[in-house]
Amino acid sequence: MESDAIARVTKEVVRTYAEMQGVSPTVRRETQATQEQYILTYKARVSLPGGKQMSRIVRVTADSRGRVQRISTSR
Repeated sequence: MESDAIARVTKEVVRTYAEMQGVSPTVRRETQATQEQYILTYKARVSLPGGKQMSRIVRVTADSRGRVQRISTSR
């Protein structure tokens, strides 16, 4: 996946999950019958009320051009 496509996906992720600003994703390629998809995984620590922290994971499925198909997140 090209760096401009990764940047396009990251921009959309940051728009929804601001705590992912500055996080570099891990990229994994998956090939299905007719198309190629990429799984981008963003991991960050999020501060909660009371001073506690939580691990937040955002998983994005996108095509090779950087078009997001699905976004899911951990609690």
